This record gives sequence, C-alpha cells and structure tokens, in this order.
Amino acid sequence: MTAANEAKAILQRLGVPGAVWSADGFEARSPIDGSVAGRVAETPDLDAVADRATAAFHQWKRIPAPRRGELVRLLGEELRASKDDLARLVTLEAGKIVSEGLGEVQEMIDICDFAVGLSRQIYGLTIASERPGHHMRETYQPLGPVLVISAFNFPVAVWAWNACLALVCGDPVIWKPSEKTPLTALATHAILDRAIARFGDAPEGLSQLVIGGREAGEALAADPRIPLVSATGSTRMGRAVAQTVAARLGRSLLELGGNNAMLVTPSADLDMAVRAIAFSAVGTAGQRCTTLRRLLVHDSIADTLIARLQAAYETLPVGDPRVDGVLVGPLIDETAFHGFDTALKQAVEQGGQVVVGGEREDRDGVYVRPAIVRMPAQSAVVQHETFAPILYVLTWSDFDAAVAMQNAVPQGLSSCVFTDSVREAEAFLSAWGSDCGIANVNIGPSGAEIGGAFGGEKDTGGGRESGSDAWKAYMRRQTQTVNFSTSLPLAQGVKFEV
Repeated sequence: MTAANEAKAILQRLGVPGAVWSADGFEARSPIDGSVAGRVAETPDLDAVADRATAAFHQWKRIPAPRRGELVRLLGEELRASKDDLARLVTLEAGKIVSEGLGEVQEMIDICDFAVGLSRQIYGLTIASERPGHHMRETYQPLGPVLVISAFNFPVAVWAWNACLALVCGDPVIWKPSEKTPLTALATHAILDRAIARFGDAPEGLSQLVIGGREAGEALAADPRIPLVSATGSTRMGRAVAQTVAARLGRSLLELGGNNAMLVTPSADLDMAVRAIAFSAVGTAGQRCTTLRRLLVHDSIADTLIARLQAAYETLPVGDPRVDGVLVGPLIDETAFHGFDTALKQAVEQGGQVVVGGEREDRDGVYVRPAIVRMPAQSAVVQHETFAPILYVLTWSDFDAAVAMQNAVPQGLSSCVFTDSVREAEAFLSAWGSDCGIANVNIGPSGAEIGGAFGGEKDTGGGRESGSDAWKAYMRRQTQTVNFSTSLPLAQGVKFEV
C-alpha cells in the first residue's frame, strides 16, 4: 500500500472530516515514497480566527485551573486510545521510524500528565511588606490567546508541549503547523475535538487549527490580539517572528536551530559513546533540533572511535521507516537533500574528508546514507546547522579548549560530554562550561524528557517549553498588595499629608 493510501485510511479512522480536501489547497505528500494523500484546504479568514480566540479567552480564564486541567486529562485519554494510529501517521507524513513515531505520541501523553498536575499547582509568592497591616503577594493570571507555530520534524509533540500548558494556564490556542505536515495536525485536532466534546463546557474557538504557509504565520504573529507567539523552526524564521512580535510589544517564545556537540574524553566508555553518537546523529535522519552535528574527540582516541563509527555507519539500515529494523528513514523533501549535498561539498572544499556515507539511495523518496566528515577545523560549514545526517569530527588535546570550541558557534541548544572524570563532568556543567540550554553527561544531546524545561540560548532563541516552570511564559505576572489596616502608610517612609 502506498504511504498516501495508508494515511487516508488512518485519517478516516481518526474522524478527520472529508471537507478538508481541496483542489487548490496545500499538498500533503509522504516523504516515504513521494505519494500524495491529497490537498488540504487553506484557512480562509485569519481575522475571524483571532476574534474567536479572543472571545474564548474571556470565558476560559474564568474557569478554575483544575477544571481546565480536566480537559487536558481527557485529551491524554483520547491520545492513549489513538496512539497507534496517530504514531503511524507521524511515520507516514514525517518519515520517522515506527518507534520514534510512537515515542512522539507518548511525549504528548506525558505532557498531558504533567499539565494535569500543574493545573493544581500553579503557584505564586507571599512577599513580606515593609508597611504594617499590609499583605503583598505575586500571582500568575491567564495571558490570552497563544499562537503555536510548529515544524515538520516534530509535527505533533511540539504542539502538545505548548497547548497543554496554555490550556491549563487559561489561554486559548491557535495552531499553525508546518505546511509539510498538515495531516498529523488535522488528526491531532480531531482527537482534541473528541476530548472537548466529552468535557462539555469549553468555549467555541478554544483551540483552532490554521492551515497556511508563511504568510499565515506572519499575519497571526503581527496580530495584537495574540499576546504570545511560540515558534519552533529555523533561526531565520525565528528572527522574523521575533521582530514582528517585538514591534507590537508582544511576547515570543522561540525554539530555533541547534548545532549540538559531544565531547569525548580519554576516560570515556566508548561502547556507550558509540551507541549515543549513532542515535543522536542519525535518528530522525538527522532532522532534530537536538541532532548531534559536531563530535569533538580527544586526539589520543580519535582514530579508534572513528573506525568504530565507520563500521557502525556502514551497516545502518536505511529505508522505508515502516519496515522492522530500519533505523534511518527519508529526508523530508528535495530541499533537504539539496542542503545535505551542498554541505558535504562545502565541507570537502574547506578541507574535510568524508569518512563514510553521503550517497543518495536509488529509490522513491529522498533517502541518503548518513555521513561522517573529518574536519581540520571548525570552519564555516561546521558552524552552520544543516538539517540532515552529517556528523563533523574534530579533535582536541586540551579540555578547556574543547569546551571553548563547543561554545564557539552561534547556536546554543544541546550539548554533552562523555567522561568518567568527575572533574571534567563538573567543569562541563559549570558556569564556565557548556553555554547551551541543555547539558548532559554520558548521555547524547538528543531525546529530552518532558520534566525539564526545553530550550537554548543565542541563535536558539532563549525560549523554554515543556517542564519545570516553563508554564510561566503562558501567564501574566501580577504583584498584588492588600492594606487590611486602618491607616495608609506609604512605602520607603514617604510622607504625604493632605
């Protein structure tokens, strides 16, 4: 069965209405074999979308947070019931292997559980007042409609990270998915609609799906009725969103590019390192923001480690991600292949040696052999994020210099070190160590859990999503003071008598 026909069958089971198909809409094409599942109608009236979200906010913010959490709990139940179908659709539309598709939907379920607990734990502070008979506190209030712009590589999980937190915080959600993955968005929204129907008293417009291209995202980002824009994608896209939102003094939560490195020291367990490198560098065909792109190895073990990686890469199963045993599926499209091919040529021009991989498979879809390139220095192509399975290998002899090399790129998302030295591990995690938002020891840079805040610094955008206190981005912070005395003392001892 073609990937497109399988996708159509899943959409029918998940209850996606036939009215989404349009002769002149956005093409829904599977990267597995290039087959077209149909065309998805573009959302016609973005002004009406913002109007509905604004009206929904005025109702939703009055509902107690634990009650709002009940909707997210029901969403988690619906996701559990539809996990296999939705995961399969992720595989068909984004090209992920089966276990990764299942893992992405599990991530959605996990953030539902996190958000349900959060709905009973949204907290503030009690602050000591200098004025007698006064009570000062800090609270968090619902913010307003939230626009979520998501990328193709995590077509549903990123929405869930944002939407589940926004909903329990009292905010309606507008979702503009990647035009490359509209089917998974339609399916997810159909699942959410079932949860909303069970919930019973959710306002119309609480969650809306916008199908459109870059222009739709730009128009919504510029709308002053949307106080927060959460955007995941390239640094180029993030810069445009940030400038648009800042021009109207709105908030932007940005999760952008990564150029993630692993330091491997002489004391490292190379068996563990090889496994971590393989998953981090080739998982999702190198199309994760947390993909391992730079391997910084001590020169005393570089030849040994590269030889082991070469052997592993030569046997990597590349092919249809639906097939058991396949570990590397397709790139999303021809544009991605052009970036892959161009980067390899530039790497060679800049002194690199392709150790293994780099070839395109002769089959329908865009399949490539993941590449390892040994580089003499951290040249321009190494400092640029290429969204494809290319691993650049550089060597070092001094640990502090290796950390400085890791930090000397524009991006700052994820990082890791493999070492059995407590001193090296702690130095890597110190204030003068990794400058990334995520820093790991003896774990690869890819595959974050939802309990921690996810995000990075510099060109990665500075945003934080998912766990910890990331929920605060979706709320309005307010300092409150109550005078329960019979006098009116002023702060700082100011006297003003009339």
